[in-house]
Amino acid sequence: MNMILERKLASPAEIKNAYPADATVLKCFNERDEALKNILAGKDNRVVLIIGPCSADSEASVLDYVNRLAKLQDEVKEKIFIVPRVYTNKPRTTGDGYKGMLHQPDPTEKPDMMKGLIAIRELHLRAIKETGFTCADEMLYPENYEYLNDVLCYVAVGARSVENQQHRLVSSGISVPVGMKNPTSGDYTVMLNSITAAEHPHTFIYRGYEAHSAGNPFAHAILRGYVDKHGRTHPNYHYEDLVLLNEMYRERNLVNPAVMIDCNHSNSGKNPFEQERIVKEVLSCRKYNAEIHDFVKGFMIESYIEDGAQKIGGGVYGKSITDACLGWEKSEKLVREIAELC
Repeated sequence: MNMILERKLASPAEIKNAYPADATVLKCFNERDEALKNILAGKDNRVVLIIGPCSADSEASVLDYVNRLAKLQDEVKEKIFIVPRVYTNKPRTTGDGYKGMLHQPDPTEKPDMMKGLIAIRELHLRAIKETGFTCADEMLYPENYEYLNDVLCYVAVGARSVENQQHRLVSSGISVPVGMKNPTSGDYTVMLNSITAAEHPHTFIYRGYEAHSAGNPFAHAILRGYVDKHGRTHPNYHYEDLVLLNEMYRERNLVNPAVMIDCNHSNSGKNPFEQERIVKEVLSCRKYNAEIHDFVKGFMIESYIEDGAQKIGGGVYGKSITDACLGWEKSEKLVREIAELC
């Protein structure tokens, strides 16, 4: 076999026993879980804002950023429910490049998955204890979800994973909201098939067990733009896109019609400074059409302390080492503008 099995990693139970979620953490988890589900179900009119770095590459700068968000949340809490984006594992189109804190707790050192499992759990626990925020992370590896299932309030399934059977079935057994991105091709039916699968109960193999899921009524769509056969990016956040997806949702009689708009990636052509314009256009669509207002539940924004991106080892504190992000000053201004426009 053309691989080396170096060592057996600690189980989720072993990691959780070593780094437990105490009563304060669990209380925060339950309260924020209920609040987010109420928004997705239409019982709470606030807008969800999933915001943060493209990748959580440094515990110090990520926690600095999340602490800044906590102060901002107090200002806008009547209009916006903030979910920090703390993405600790990153999909790579070609397989090359920084794969996140799970792989490399220190981006300048070689991969160490055991250290990575500990680092990502500690980071999410510290975020809750220091700020009261349960956060969002991407489910790149479905079998790893149990390491964080008591601390995350939101799970995203990426554009390259959304067609994968294991991602769909595991999503049906997750209790918190799961966002399904449209695939890189842009095909809405692929995303809607994933949501349908996640809503239903299933029996499947998970971590060596025969597992049974109950279905997740809070699985929903994320529009992130798409790439055509020539490699050109195209947006799918415009009014006509939202109307079409809403119609397709209702034709399928899915449980909980809801969509988040990813303002970066192919929607912005990976230009983070376009995110402000995209948010404002979608907010205008919500005001124009009552159905779209109820359908669009929130936004995803890639934001960090400093504008742009740098190479690994660049040395700029709080600057992304993956996709370029919107810096803090611009992000803070945008969050306040969203609160005014909602």
